[in-house]
Amino acid sequence: MGKTQSDLQTFLQEYVGPDIKVYFQAPPSVKMKYPCVKYSYNRKDNINADNIKYLKQNSYTLTVIDYDPDSELSEKIGQLPMCSWDRFYTADNLNHFVYTLYF
Repeated sequence: MGKTQSDLQTFLQEYVGPDIKVYFQAPPSVKMKYPCVKYSYNRKDNINADNIKYLKQNSYTLTVIDYDPDSELSEKIGQLPMCSWDRFYTADNLNHFVYTLYF
């Protein structure tokens, strides 16, 4: 059986450390603490051969939200294997660094 969202939650929390919050699909009612990592499902990719699916890979959108435009947390997330930069934007005076992670 492949890795689950719960496995990713555990991995990310251990990777960023206990002082950084990691949120999965945080609803608007949750008051997030910054800096943080917020992530959600992006898509499932299937690789086929001979009309059979032999590899299913989940991808997630990870967003690092930080007050610091030179976020060390963003740099750390960017170093993950199978992680690629997507975009950057600001909202509510917070910097958002968006990545795609295959896990």
